[in-house]
Amino acid sequence: MLTIIIPIYNEESILPELHNRLENTLASVAEEFEIILVDDGSRDRSYELMKDIHRSDSRFKLIRLSRNFGHQIALSAALDAARGDAVILMDGDLQDPPELFSQMIEQWKSGAQVVFMVKKSRKENILKRAAFRLFYKILHSLSSIEIPMHAGNFSLLDRRVVDVLRKMPERHRYLSGLRAWAGFTQVQIGYHRDARFAGKPQMSLRRLIKLALDGIFSFSNVPLRAAIYLGLSAALIAFGGGLYVIYEKVFTDKAILGWASTIVSITFLGGLILMTLGIIGEYVGRIYDEVKQRPLYVIREMVGFDSSAQ
Repeated sequence: MLTIIIPIYNEESILPELHNRLENTLASVAEEFEIILVDDGSRDRSYELMKDIHRSDSRFKLIRLSRNFGHQIALSAALDAARGDAVILMDGDLQDPPELFSQMIEQWKSGAQVVFMVKKSRKENILKRAAFRLFYKILHSLSSIEIPMHAGNFSLLDRRVVDVLRKMPERHRYLSGLRAWAGFTQVQIGYHRDARFAGKPQMSLRRLIKLALDGIFSFSNVPLRAAIYLGLSAALIAFGGGLYVIYEKVFTDKAILGWASTIVSITFLGGLILMTLGIIGEYVGRIYDEVKQRPLYVIREMVGFDSSAQ
């Protein structure tokens, strides 16, 4: 059994083509499969189209969340319901080509327990490409584990890996990092990421920044150490400045003039303090979210699942 997981958010212009390409691809690569479409609080006709797809083919199963919980949470909700011996995660905008499933399944049958796709190129504007490249470099250099460069959600996971991911309770989830942390036998396949099939990107700049911060703060304590080093550096500079003032006062006739240096010093130290508090606040905020122990998501409706899954 193969399970395909696809989060959907306002994708009514893409769903018909997504349906066709999935059917054409899976007919030749898997005898038994299920496709779980997760409606992550869409405001257009996406869910109505998803129900039409289910009525025409019961192998398409639906999960409708009560509101928009975010891309990573939508994937996690489907992982909890997936029954496949292997599970493929992909986005719903057709930037991840379903036609690559055969290569992923071949690697899995050869013994790989995680097959992740690495982007050789991406058809997006130069600023977005540069931002993604910078994020991956920062994450790669700061992370306490080896997170592959340019590896997103598009991947195949063995059942054992899925069970491990389901046991991870993090609220601020970065599945690519959790997948790397889980270990097992991992194989990468390079591919050229397509342009979005239709419509506008649903991942806003704010959401991308949040995902980047989740990735960095969930897998690295380097920012906390950097705050310590900044504080020590500022203290050493201040100590050196104090020694200089004492020297000028005791051993020379020069006077320390003006308010400018004082204001600059106070502003500099104030900025360091606020930045350090901000870094600490990011970690404390994540601790606060974990302590509340709210469920990751709330399901409004499930269609096509048996009673035990629901």
